[in-house]
Amino acid sequence: MRNIDEHTITAAVLDRMSGCEDARLKEVMSALVRHLHDFAREVKLTEAEWAAGIDFLTATGQKCDAQRQEFILLSDTLGLSMLTVAMNHAKSPQATEATVFGPFHVAGAPQLPLGSDIAGGAVGEPLFVEASVRGRDGEPIADAVVDVWEADAEGFYDVQRPGDHPQGRAVFRTNAEGRLWFRGVAPVAYPIPTDGPVGAMLRATRRHPWRPAHVHFMIQAPGYETLITHVFREGDPYLDSDAVFGVRSSLIGNFAAHAPGRAPDGSLQDGPFHTLDFAFVLERQAPGNCAAQSG
Repeated sequence: MRNIDEHTITAAVLDRMSGCEDARLKEVMSALVRHLHDFAREVKLTEAEWAAGIDFLTATGQKCDAQRQEFILLSDTLGLSMLTVAMNHAKSPQATEATVFGPFHVAGAPQLPLGSDIAGGAVGEPLFVEASVRGRDGEPIADAVVDVWEADAEGFYDVQRPGDHPQGRAVFRTNAEGRLWFRGVAPVAYPIPTDGPVGAMLRATRRHPWRPAHVHFMIQAPGYETLITHVFREGDPYLDSDAVFGVRSSLIGNFAAHAPGRAPDGSLQDGPFHTLDFAFVLERQAPGNCAAQSG
């Protein structure tokens, strides 16, 4: 096709993909082209704006490395991550809701025995977590793999600090009663990284970068859907304006504060500490869906 103009180019691009044999790929790419072209026409995109967009995406890719995933951060702050979670993880009312994966999970975290301290020297007031993992019918889920990660009291994850010593992350397995317990640090609100393109976008659109205090959990067990979620700290000032739109009321937990004294693990704490007790409920895997879900 020759002499293509702004009115005919969309059909021309779609026609070029008519031979695609992957039906789903064709559907996704066709919709992407239509929406991109409609967007450009709607806002009357200038060449300078197009070039600025290319530069922004290039810089986003250049900011990514083994410890930093700027594209996930971009997806999170645009609400795309949470939209995808909401569409793909609709659950029954009894099941624990999913939320965003975030950019700070690290595969291969140390597997520790129940009751371990995951802080690894991270700063923060002690937090003692007790949790249960059950199915919708109340059955305890034994030997579930529970991946936990959290920031320290300064709002940083270990991957944001020099060195490779794990802090604030571990993997546990539930006991025969479907329970787990461990010690970490009480979470605080923190800003997402703003030293890259995503931070520039937030500043340009007059948005704050703060996330409410939370602890991440990923729970996997045979026969159940993988759950990727957070537990948020009740009373946090950013619960209603989370920079990545991830808060769900059902995920807000009571991080109870305690004066110095005896902690749940029997230790004597000479400073303030916190406790959290939370129940996770997993959805059964749909028949025929044996593939493990992941972030």
